[in-house]
Amino acid sequence: MSKAISQVPFAINEPVRTYEPGSDEVKSLIATYKKMWKEKSAIPMIINGKEVKSEEKVNISSPQDHQHDLGYYYKGTMANVDEAINTALAAKEKWNNLGWEQRAAIFLKAADLIAGPYRDRLNAATMIGQSKNVHQAEIDAACEFIDFLRFNVEFMTEMYSEQPVSDTGIWNRSEYRPLEGFCFAVTPFNFTAIAGNLPSCMAMMGNVVVWKPSDKQVLSAKVLMDVFMEAGLPAGVINMIFTDGKETAEKVMSHPDFAGLHFTGSTKVFQGMWKMIGNNIDLFKTYPRIVGETGGKDFVVAHSSANVEAVATGLVRGAFEYQGQKCSAASRAYIPKSIWNDVKNVMESQLKTIKMGSPEDPSNFVNAVIDKNSFEKCKGYIERAEKSTDAEIIFGGKCDDSKGWFVEPTVILTTNPKYESVCEEIFGPILSIYVYEDQDWTETLKLVDETSPYSLTGAVFAQDRYAIAEAYKALENASGNFYINDKPTGAVVGQQPFGGARASGTNDKAGSKMNLMRWVSVRSIKETFVSPKDYKYPYLG
Repeated sequence: MSKAISQVPFAINEPVRTYEPGSDEVKSLIATYKKMWKEKSAIPMIINGKEVKSEEKVNISSPQDHQHDLGYYYKGTMANVDEAINTALAAKEKWNNLGWEQRAAIFLKAADLIAGPYRDRLNAATMIGQSKNVHQAEIDAACEFIDFLRFNVEFMTEMYSEQPVSDTGIWNRSEYRPLEGFCFAVTPFNFTAIAGNLPSCMAMMGNVVVWKPSDKQVLSAKVLMDVFMEAGLPAGVINMIFTDGKETAEKVMSHPDFAGLHFTGSTKVFQGMWKMIGNNIDLFKTYPRIVGETGGKDFVVAHSSANVEAVATGLVRGAFEYQGQKCSAASRAYIPKSIWNDVKNVMESQLKTIKMGSPEDPSNFVNAVIDKNSFEKCKGYIERAEKSTDAEIIFGGKCDDSKGWFVEPTVILTTNPKYESVCEEIFGPILSIYVYEDQDWTETLKLVDETSPYSLTGAVFAQDRYAIAEAYKALENASGNFYINDKPTGAVVGQQPFGGARASGTNDKAGSKMNLMRWVSVRSIKETFVSPKDYKYPYLG
């Protein structure tokens, strides 16, 4: 039985570096960026703790300069998937038998490595490969992942310490076993912290993992594996593969020992995997755990009592930080007519000061979208809005792919609350705004709730407490993370456990004990000290 003796005093949110102009922090980070920019990487898969190379090489480019050669990664085959699965299963028994405190020590060391010697390298890899500015890289790749690692150790110790009551003459206890088999982690490009957390939190609970990161995130994924290995993670516990997504899923989810899926990505891919698991349910030794966080069409709804500057700032930050490529990004807003002009004026003044360009220049607030497909998708929404009779571009709208995949922060104003950009997930720097009549507040809340199939994040801005309370109740199923007088992005580990329902996922709350509970299988144990010697109960005389 695993049980924590005492709580680990590491669950303190990592301080965020400010990277003020001219500071040693920003000089060091940009120097690392420039050095890594010039390097030509050859990134292997990591299976059984060893570098695995293949015949096929896939070139790596940067979103902010798609002609610049960053090197390549080795693309694997289904033989590599088999190898990763077999390696994980071979490592399982020894890893399972390792004490909880030994597993904890590995991931606490990983956190300290990222907080210290690997910080600039991991942030720079995120800036180069995923086009995040210095602040966005810092709060993601460094701080959030450090928080995941440290808080997960804290949550693990709390979980293990939770034991049932025992009556006279018996001892009851709970054993938190890892899942029987191997787990599969599928991670996205947009958050290095998610890429690190999904496989590591399962491994922390004693599971073995096959990890498939996004092919747009291989630079920082390699750094994460370097950290895990230097921290002392045994070979075979986490195996990183670069393989075809559909073929890999088919192979993994037809294996008898498949025990769990930890996924962040698109809704359609997740639904396809769920169907695959369902179709193969009779093949598995145990019912697989399915945890997924997918998309969002996240809202901001303002009341006539809202503070104008707060609303405008929440929209600019919420919609355009990291080019709107956060699953929590504000992408649709509902503003009352009485304050709309003032909100619009404040937004205009803020947007005029925003610079767009490479993350190498820390003064750039907006950088490139991730790839050509994303660029073309955003451009399509903008061009259709320009031609529409019930929508218009009021800010931004310029797209430039001559060097990088740059899309200007764009605001679409529509008179149609069901216009396509209000309803559909875009995953880019495009915000759609619908202006409603003040007296239609209650009806607008209903509109917010019914417009999108997603339910990830949302925000209400109001000073009127009755209005806040009404929105709080009316929108209780419209988002898994609900913000009052703040933007709908920026959930902090240990403070706002993250996840949504409806089409947005299983709402298993990353950054909380709730998520870790999904990666254990509990065994209840009853020990009787003095066993009965006769079947008769007292009522039988």
